[in-house]
Amino acid sequence: MKQLDDFYLNQEEPIKGMFLALKEIILKQDKDINNVLKYGMPIFCYKGKMFCYLWIHKKFKQPYLALVEGKHFDQPFLIQENRSRMKIMLLNTDEDLPIEKIETILEKALNLYKSGIIKV
Repeated sequence: MKQLDDFYLNQEEPIKGMFLALKEIILKQDKDINNVLKYGMPIFCYKGKMFCYLWIHKKFKQPYLALVEGKHFDQPFLIQENRSRMKIMLLNTDEDLPIEKIETILEKALNLYKSGIIKV
């Protein structure tokens, strides 16, 4: 758990604050979501299945929330780039987190897992 905590604490502000806030938002979506460190990044799993993760875009230098099953969504704020399955939501460090938008897309993604479309 220390490595996971260190990941968040070693980020520079304002990314550190954004990631910590996102962690809380994601974890409160469902009691079966947990946060682990894999591949050097904080990954959130639903009943052991990868659900979403946080990272920083190399090109844009912006933090983002990645939805593992993002291909199922057509929201214009989700970007696919060269990924076949995942889509990301870039976050602007100069603005407040769009909490309602984040919670809505997380709820939709979680419903995919709960409905059985995504096997857990």
